[in-house]
Amino acid sequence: MEFFCYHRDRPGSLPLRRELLERHWSYMDGYASRMIARGPTLAGPDDVPTGSVHILGLPDVAAARAFAFDEPGYQAGVYRDVILRRWRNLLGRTMGEFPGGRTGGDRFLVLGLGSGEPVDAAVPPGRDDLIAYGPLLSDDASAWLGTAALVRAKDARAARSVLAPGRYADVEVHRWRFGGRPS
Repeated sequence: MEFFCYHRDRPGSLPLRRELLERHWSYMDGYASRMIARGPTLAGPDDVPTGSVHILGLPDVAAARAFAFDEPGYQAGVYRDVILRRWRNLLGRTMGEFPGGRTGGDRFLVLGLGSGEPVDAAVPPGRDDLIAYGPLLSDDASAWLGTAALVRAKDARAARSVLAPGRYADVEVHRWRFGGRPS
């Protein structure tokens, strides 16, 4: 099963986040072989972290909850909330297999939240800029709850265009970068 996990930082938690960075990376090292994509969301001219995205394969919902809530930053109070949803990897690849590579261009997390009839249920045509793409689903995968995409785009507006206009209750666009230990 695949899961989308987005830990959103609590205001003022940057010093604690920095203090726990090595513990966070060590924790994530234990899941490296299961990662589809990962990395921080960012804000401002200094690229201040605002959250942490992880898309990965795990055996079941209980394992996904353990992953999300045992994370050292979560345990220490870095995050204000967590979005944890089943996800389906419609591209069938990891971020490391993205043909555009780790550098060049701006990258974004586009998160469309909704309910009811699925929207954007297939990969949009001509989207070579997609790093990861798939539906957000209920725990039992019976209900569509939105769409999550990691995309390379010239700006937030272009990134937003990956999702159908006017079809979501809310759409968030966050600057994002490839995550993992620096090499």
